[in-house]
Amino acid sequence: MKDNTPALLFQDDGGGMDPESMRKCMSLGYSSKKANTTIGQYGNGFKTSTMRLGADVIVFSRASCASHVTQSIGLLSYTFLRRTGQDDVIVPMVDFELSEQRMEPIIYSSQDDWDADLQIILGWSPFASKEELMLQFEDIGPHGTKVIIFNLWLNDDGMLELEFDEDEEDIRLRDEAICGSSARTNKHSRLVRSLLSYRIRFSLREYASILYLRRFSNFRIILRGKSVQQFNIADELKFPKVVKYRPKLGITSKEVLVETTIGFMKEAPLPISGFNVYHKNRLIRPFWKVTSDGGSMGLGVIGVLEANFIEPAHDKQDFERTSLFIRLEMKLKQIITEYWTKHCHLIGYQTPGSAYRTRRECSADQPSVRVPTNPQKEFPADRHVIGSSANAQKEMHTDPPVIDLAANMRQELNNSPSGTCLTSNVQEGMPTVQPVTGLTAGSPNRMASLDNSATPLVDQICEENIQLFLRCEEHIEKESDLKQTIAELERELEETRRKCAQLSSHLESQRKQKLMKLRTNEI
Repeated sequence: MKDNTPALLFQDDGGGMDPESMRKCMSLGYSSKKANTTIGQYGNGFKTSTMRLGADVIVFSRASCASHVTQSIGLLSYTFLRRTGQDDVIVPMVDFELSEQRMEPIIYSSQDDWDADLQIILGWSPFASKEELMLQFEDIGPHGTKVIIFNLWLNDDGMLELEFDEDEEDIRLRDEAICGSSARTNKHSRLVRSLLSYRIRFSLREYASILYLRRFSNFRIILRGKSVQQFNIADELKFPKVVKYRPKLGITSKEVLVETTIGFMKEAPLPISGFNVYHKNRLIRPFWKVTSDGGSMGLGVIGVLEANFIEPAHDKQDFERTSLFIRLEMKLKQIITEYWTKHCHLIGYQTPGSAYRTRRECSADQPSVRVPTNPQKEFPADRHVIGSSANAQKEMHTDPPVIDLAANMRQELNNSPSGTCLTSNVQEGMPTVQPVTGLTAGSPNRMASLDNSATPLVDQICEENIQLFLRCEEHIEKESDLKQTIAELERELEETRRKCAQLSSHLESQRKQKLMKLRTNEI
């Protein structure tokens, strides 16, 4: 209101906060959320999130109980702290009590301190008088809270990070929104940018639509006057399948069951895939890509799961990288590999390894073409050679030969006569050219067949790596169990030795006493 700049307003009609709750909310590091159903635990979410959006925030809250109604105002202002050179984080607050249509200030220390807090709020908030502050309570109702974030941050170009004008019913990130309407306007690019996995990167409405896993019935989210329609990703998958996973949390921990719904997106096979991982009903990692880039494995495969057995990071945008998290990542790789192997033919892909096996069978009946022993001399300089030297790979800007197998094979195919296809001879480690019937230079199935035959080794190695990692994890767990068993047995052995020593000492003392008695009787 003072300088006519935009501000963000968050408002609810919940129970509101009394003066004590308001102070806990505005204090750093305080949290009372310890239940298994709530996600907060650190006590910094409100402060860090508001400070990420803007430099200053003012909070209005009205709470009612059986005897009285309170109104509280708090200001957290980075601008005030910076410009006045404060060494401590000062958060001015003023409280009022309503009784019989009268409003009286609630004074905790002294009237001077209360007046000083009020002056700071008036001097550094968008409201210049006490009356303007009180007007903010008129639309709150009998109870509720209003949060106003102002002095919003600017990007490197001096423009607001948030964009309000492109869509009157949405709030967007400016840089991502501009990128989405840039020069790349081909059909494939437009289709990718229209997908939910891309839109949630810059649209608050789209992100809020998948923020909760289960549909809520006791509240709703209204963004710029229009309710947010909740969207369940699992309901929109083609050929869905539910995979169960029982992570081992520890030797004495109770076993939990995690169900992952996996399937193809409706627009498959676009180069978009990943798992949407929730924690206690709240989205933490959207479209988490666990497969490696560069291959067709997992294209268009989407998964949804709730992982309450791993802890989210403090910003609720990722998970702590613990051993449980790493095992989950490996399990998801295994799930997507198995699903792709069994279902990829449903969207037009050949089963991994099928084309390779066909060519291996053909190669057993066909003579091979000699491969030059010195590729650098006999091949032209512009041709890619499998197994070339490190310098040649560096000049071509390629990865090691196994990783760039598909590119090399495509190049060999383009340079080979019509009706031939390059295959890999595993036993000899060198390529051979074999005739493939039914394929011509202009055949539309040629490149599809090539793409599927070029990656079986890579896919097979990836799958074997996953299996080996899982087996390694099992052995590590067994080793840990054995170590703990050994430690327990050593403790029992030590206890037994201690008892044996006590018994030996006791027997020795009794033997001495008997000897003393015998000697006494003899005397």
